Amino acid sequence: MAEKTLQTLFHDTLRDIYYAERKILKSLPNMARAAQSPELKAAFEKHREQTEGQIERLQQVFEIIGKPARGKTCDAIEGILAEGDEIADDYKGTAALDAGLLAAAQAVEHYEITRYGTLKRWAQVLGLKDAVKLLDETLQEESQTDEDLTAIADAAVNAEAMQAA
Repeated sequence: MAEKTLQTLFHDTLRDIYYAERKILKSLPNMARAAQSPELKAAFEKHREQTEGQIERLQQVFEIIGKPARGKTCDAIEGILAEGDEIADDYKGTAALDAGLLAAAQAVEHYEITRYGTLKRWAQVLGLKDAVKLLDETLQEESQTDEDLTAIADAAVNAEAMQAA
């Protein structure tokens, strides 16, 4: 059995987030269609475009470490996305739908923030300066998306969710 090192862990975690980003990319159009708020729809559409760029940056990180860009099933993102689908089904047509979708989207963002933060730190320890820059760019985007979603929630979505349908 090959020795497990920080480099091995970095590669495994990179594969995990690569899989996750590709799954997220597929789910964002469904979330945008399900959203009732024009601002939330626009946020999902904007994040879809960002996610495409994030996947490209991940491919560059794979190149930096000399490994093929391949995902590894990420049970965490599968569960988070399944919860989002369940909310979309259970709350369809209700005033609380957008609040639920927004919460599910923030669960995705928080997962991504933890992964990118960890990968960035490991890349620093491993001396992968170019990877650090790429991972930090994505980390900043994910953090901004989370802030944007909070602003949408605070501006109207949460208050509207209190209304009877």
